[in-house]
Amino acid sequence: MSKSLQAIRGMNDILPEQTPLWRYFEGTVARLLDNYGYKQIRMPIVEFTELFKRSIGEVTDIVEKEMYTFEDRNGDSLTLRPEGTAACVRAVLEHGLTGAGQPQKLWYIGPMFRHERPQKGRYRQFHQIGLEVFNIDGPDIDAELIVLTWRLWGLLGIRDAVKLELNSLGTSESRGRYKVALVEYLSAHLDKLDEDSQRRLKTNPLRVLDTKNADTQAVLINAPKMADYLDDESRIHFEGLKARLEAAGIPFVINTKLVRGLDYYSKTVFEWVTDKLGAQGTVCAGGRYDGLVEQMGGKPTTGVGFAMGIERLILLLETLEQVPEEIARQVDVYLCAFGEAAELAALALSEKVRDQLPNLRLQVNAGAGSFKSQFKKADKSGALYALILGEDELAQQVIGFKPLRGQGEQQNIAFDALAAHLATCVVQG
Repeated sequence: MSKSLQAIRGMNDILPEQTPLWRYFEGTVARLLDNYGYKQIRMPIVEFTELFKRSIGEVTDIVEKEMYTFEDRNGDSLTLRPEGTAACVRAVLEHGLTGAGQPQKLWYIGPMFRHERPQKGRYRQFHQIGLEVFNIDGPDIDAELIVLTWRLWGLLGIRDAVKLELNSLGTSESRGRYKVALVEYLSAHLDKLDEDSQRRLKTNPLRVLDTKNADTQAVLINAPKMADYLDDESRIHFEGLKARLEAAGIPFVINTKLVRGLDYYSKTVFEWVTDKLGAQGTVCAGGRYDGLVEQMGGKPTTGVGFAMGIERLILLLETLEQVPEEIARQVDVYLCAFGEAAELAALALSEKVRDQLPNLRLQVNAGAGSFKSQFKKADKSGALYALILGEDELAQQVIGFKPLRGQGEQQNIAFDALAAHLATCVVQG
């Protein structure tokens, strides 16, 4: 027998019972970003491979090990996007969105792709919401990005489960001086470093700082500190950011080992982390990348942004039981009709109700069926109320109204009073 068809490992279906929570989360974020003045941009999921080599860095784990790269029929090397910032910068440059120093506050949503070992909260196709801001160079915009995520955590009911970690990487010049000192120190303790850190020491030494290896972490205790090598500009910027967060009442901790995994970061870097999801603790992360636009062929342009992992935040909402009850319920009212004449009347009546109550989730039974089978469908739908329309009700121009989830007797409601009654029971209640 032929092998049964199934999804690629690490690329998952999002099933109908899961999508209401995704839509709730995405809608909450979209409304928040509208309120803060961010505009949505949509980029292709496939880009030229060179884009990511130039932006992320050829010696990063993403480019070396994780990208889905292939040749198309023209012989061009293409890559499924592993992250969104590079693609957004490419779009901004291509369409001249930051010309004449014009500020841009953008956001995007969509799937990203990395060939990693799949585990809970970490998949090969994963989804992100990202924000990118261009041509605003002060710490005020860094603070705004963090403040709006803090507001989002409040809207979602997860503030108590996340912690903000901050660091500053300085400019490329100060970071270069720090790299020299770090390499010199680690080289003197080479035999105590794990194999992966020894490799990174030659290619991307800052990545040694976020190792999970206990022996290497012990060596890092006495390693040079990034803060001691910061230039004055970066130090003033970082102090300005901290002052604004303190003014907004947002708690944070300084993590001197926080470097992020991409080469383009400078000055501010931050992560929102949780201890509720096991090893996959980062739910939102980002920072400043003032040299990236110029690195990709544009004029000097400041930039800062972040990305949040939708799968991990959905998992966090479920773990903390912060899924609103109305999200789990996809139907408010289920209309049962018995007989062809009642079915015709139910169709017309339901559309009139929808005209008057456009937010009402009203499902009309399809496929006929007995009284018992239709009521079973109504109960399974999760609806709060059932509407009953048969020959007797049709003759009297009324419809039966029966609560399914609580107390209350069945009653008859006149056709022309149905919308007002439902507004009181469902839409407003």
